[in-house]
Amino acid sequence: MSLAIVLIIILVIIAGVSTLLLTGKGDEDYRNKTSRNTMNLSLIYLVVLVLSFMAVGVYIKWFA
Repeated sequence: MSLAIVLIIILVIIAGVSTLLLTGKGDEDYRNKTSRNTMNLSLIYLVVLVLSFMAVGVYIKWFA
């Protein structure tokens, strides 16, 4: 079980870093227009991360 949690944490970190690296590419005009989209995507990652930790906690408490 702890291996699965570690793998999920690693996967979330890789996804976050990959997203940040990909947002740096492209021309300047595109980057200026997508700054709000980057913020929205970051908020989505934050919400999903929090919900994932809550789901793991519920699973451990009630099903493990």
